[in-house]
Amino acid sequence: MTHNPLIPQSKLPNLGTTIFTQMSALAIKHQAINLSQGFPDFDGPRYLQERLAHHVAAGANQYAPMTGVQALRDAIAEKTGALYGYTPDANSDITVTAGATEALYAAITALVRPGDEVICFDPSYDSYAPAVELSGGVLKRIALQPPHFRVNWAAFRALLSDKTRLVILNTPHNPSATVWHTADFASLWQAIAEREIYVLSDEVYEHICFDPQGHASVLAHPQLRERAIAVSSFGKTYHMTGWKVGYCIAPAAISAELRKVHQYLTFAVNTPAQLALADMLRAQPEHYRHLPTFYRERRDLFIEALRESRLEILPCEGTYFFLADYSAISDKDDVSFCQWLTTEVGVAAIPLSVFCADPFPHKLIRLCFAKQESTLLAAAERLRQL
Repeated sequence: MTHNPLIPQSKLPNLGTTIFTQMSALAIKHQAINLSQGFPDFDGPRYLQERLAHHVAAGANQYAPMTGVQALRDAIAEKTGALYGYTPDANSDITVTAGATEALYAAITALVRPGDEVICFDPSYDSYAPAVELSGGVLKRIALQPPHFRVNWAAFRALLSDKTRLVILNTPHNPSATVWHTADFASLWQAIAEREIYVLSDEVYEHICFDPQGHASVLAHPQLRERAIAVSSFGKTYHMTGWKVGYCIAPAAISAELRKVHQYLTFAVNTPAQLALADMLRAQPEHYRHLPTFYRERRDLFIEALRESRLEILPCEGTYFFLADYSAISDKDDVSFCQWLTTEVGVAAIPLSVFCADPFPHKLIRLCFAKQESTLLAAAERLRQL
């Protein structure tokens, strides 16, 4: 008798390996300069590394509290108060998570029930849709149009229904490098004030915002923050994506439900890293305050180096990415163009269409400038040959 192995029916049948993994693997295979996946090719602050080593040596190597170590939650509360004029309760409102992606998943899982509708804005980060699908929700997408990717609030209001449960937004926005303004949050509140709708605000690039008015956070809006979860990432702020430490801020009642998911997803985040980050927040707040200047210099250097290329660079208001229009170079679709760019030119980028559910006719690619200056200049030299 032959034995037939059990093959599970997939809960995510349309999901394969992410484009980020594919492009990074292709970049390694062809020794291309990798400007696709969003991670720096330089290390984070020396002080932060030293504090991690200190806490490991001091024996802080057992489970942290499920919600996060007290020192870190206290430091997050203080930083939030200083930046946004609102100080969340460190005990009931702040939860430390295993990266921002875990926070997003826990938030969606806690709030979305089967049949609930969730609105997001395309192009959108790729972790939102699978989490909504696994929760039995129905994702409703609003397409943002280049080059400015602004929300059409009339279209947003038209999409609202009695089934709308959650709105997911991302500012500064990956991949379009645009930012929301205070007026956008006012428009959002005006649209949902009379409805029972929650808000998930993905703000992992909060400290990489080039807008003269600074980062507009959902936490700065008194009414919205009463029904919102704001998500942030220490990996983005401190150039340590591999540490996988993030956090979310939400009112006590929402946090309580989110923590029920977090408790059985990861339970707790690694202890010495949390203690090191608490030290860093308190000892060197100038790091995150200087981050816009730090990345603006890299952005401007790269754009200037590409000035003589045939790429058209779109406006970049935040994140460490920008979009480039390659229509003057090739008629290929963006996925094919990125594969060709990696294998033949030696520069890896991400096609914008992978962030969209509907067909995306524009010829746009995303480039990451969270790299050393020498890396950016070497990539620009190759791109100028096109």
